[in-house]
Amino acid sequence: MAATPSPTDEPLVGRHRVAVIGGGSAGISVAARLRRAGVRDITLIEPSDTHWYQPLWTLVGGGQAPLRISRRPEGSVIPDGVRWIRRRALAVDPDTRVVTLSDGAELTYEHLVMAPGLHLDWGGVPGLAEAVGHDVVSSNYAPEYAPRTWELIRQMRSGTAVFTHPASPLKCGGAPQKIAYLAADHWRRRKVLDNIRIVLVLPDPTMFKVPAWSQVLEKVADRYGIEVRLRSEMTAVDGNRREISVADHASGTKETLGYDFLHAVPPQRAPDWVKTGPLADPASPQGFVAADRHTLQHPTYDNVFALGDVANLPTSKTGAAVRKQAPVVAANLLDVMNGRSPSRRYDGYTSCPLVTARDRMLLAEFDYDLRPSPTFPLIDTFKERRDMWVFKRYILPPAYWHGMLTGRL
Repeated sequence: MAATPSPTDEPLVGRHRVAVIGGGSAGISVAARLRRAGVRDITLIEPSDTHWYQPLWTLVGGGQAPLRISRRPEGSVIPDGVRWIRRRALAVDPDTRVVTLSDGAELTYEHLVMAPGLHLDWGGVPGLAEAVGHDVVSSNYAPEYAPRTWELIRQMRSGTAVFTHPASPLKCGGAPQKIAYLAADHWRRRKVLDNIRIVLVLPDPTMFKVPAWSQVLEKVADRYGIEVRLRSEMTAVDGNRREISVADHASGTKETLGYDFLHAVPPQRAPDWVKTGPLADPASPQGFVAADRHTLQHPTYDNVFALGDVANLPTSKTGAAVRKQAPVVAANLLDVMNGRSPSRRYDGYTSCPLVTARDRMLLAEFDYDLRPSPTFPLIDTFKERRDMWVFKRYILPPAYWHGMLTGRL
């Protein structure tokens, strides 16, 4: 790995062998694996100068980790030999194999990896953009707000706390619940839980898509006295009145719910230029990129692959999913480069570390068919465990920085 690469000022003329759009976990992991396989002329397009380890933000909001340890300079994680263009992609023309950049420059490629992540649509719920980060409204889905979540939790002694989950696909689908449990556990320890009404608004018919873990979470919610609203979603926020509108899709009714603390998760979708572009999957209302669920290859353009949050795959959008997708994309891209059909298959593996208390966690791992796929077969991950919490807090971050992003894990 290079010490601290700088963005290139080289002209963008000529055809780049591999262009990777996105310098998050997905883009960096694939670029690292391709470099380890000896691929040269890899160009990474990423406008940000900061790389975030986002899974820690739930623990930041729960008072269990400082925000600073979740970030590093982007240049420090870019693999040695990969050209970094610190500009934003604005469009892709897969027929001419051209990427248009934010300064108007155009970059041509032979092979393309789509990994730009997703867009947090704060404007997708009326009033949310104006309310978040102000008064008693926060969200762990943005680094500028996560520390505020903990401050609001610490300050609360009584009243109504509401935690919401959007109806759209989202990254780390368990995060809206995890912060509710961390908050409830803190209030229990401070002996104020009986004075606080907790409402968890979820869009699905169950608390978790895998029944075995859903049953455990039902018991967790019951232990804390959490009111769970299934098949429901927040449809509006009135920050001045401290009220939200909640639609119950099972009954067709609407409710106005007052709050003294609101942790809101915004709807999420593909970036605008992806959503309106030719690589988007017509079957995805959010505009995520079409990709074969096993090979991760675009169904129309065989030189294009997609992974991570932007890919329209029937599995949860998590860093653990990226860890399994990256080697598949790298191997299959190498196959295509060498005139072969993609040979590696992704089985839909994803993982959701469900923190249920300050020192307890469930590790939910499953595939496309919702079958449990445990990394540690001898450990019962259907029980709340302290060792699993230690694993999330202290083992996974260094494994991410030194293993996954370097193409070793």
